[in-house]
Amino acid sequence: MSDVLVIGATGKTGRRLVPLLLAGGHRVRAATRRPAAAPDGAVPVRFDWADETTHGPALEGAEAVYLVTPELRLDHAEVVIPFVARAREAGVRRVVFLSVRGIDQGPDNDFLRVERALAESGMEWTVLRPTWFTQNFTEGAFAPAPHNGFSIIACAGEGRIPFIDTEDIAAVAAAALTGDGHHGQIYDLSGPEAITFGEAARILGEHAGRDIPYVDVPAEDFGAALRGAGLPDDYAALLVMMLQVAAAGHEAAISDGVARALGREATSVEHAAARDAVAPATA
Repeated sequence: MSDVLVIGATGKTGRRLVPLLLAGGHRVRAATRRPAAAPDGAVPVRFDWADETTHGPALEGAEAVYLVTPELRLDHAEVVIPFVARAREAGVRRVVFLSVRGIDQGPDNDFLRVERALAESGMEWTVLRPTWFTQNFTEGAFAPAPHNGFSIIACAGEGRIPFIDTEDIAAVAAAALTGDGHHGQIYDLSGPEAITFGEAARILGEHAGRDIPYVDVPAEDFGAALRGAGLPDDYAALLVMMLQVAAAGHEAAISDGVARALGREATSVEHAAARDAVAPATA
């Protein structure tokens, strides 16, 4: 058995990864700001990117690390790169890093800096670069809610995105953390088909048992809404820019990372919606 530290163990990918590791017989240290919310069966570990005194204790005994950057920050390299060095000094042998698809297509940035730090660290490393999460429609920025009429609101127009199921991300992470053949690999992760936000809304509505419209709004209005919801200005601007890239048709490519890592096809939005369908929400 191996000890695996999962950073962000209560997040969209982390909380799906922990059960997979436990089922494989691995000991899991669930790192989170809220240890009481750690998944059952894992060892809860308090971890806060903003509190470096939590970093060393979290790494104690870990052989592998699932590395997720701080939430809502674009300038994360200044804390994540020193953590990578600290992990190596603590005896960590393997790191799987959650990056972003397409991050290598623009100017230098903190995700690429962390990727380079891992490649130069001397540890075994794997980089996951997913596209937009399917679960953003159910537990993220686009989740329908009473205050917006149970609509999905964004500024993506008719742009197509091959949304990736976070269950697939967790499965690839588990394979890379515990199996052979993944060292030095960069896996671009997407679903099997590119669909519009409107098509995603229709699929989700069919399985939720209610109509879920998609409302396309001007980019500046969506950015204002994100900032009004508490997102930092630079982070809101990035999300708007990425949606505009999708609207222009530049996010539709299908990636083969799931097949390369797991030997199976990625999960479609249709399948994920059927699997995760919940009772219709009420106003």
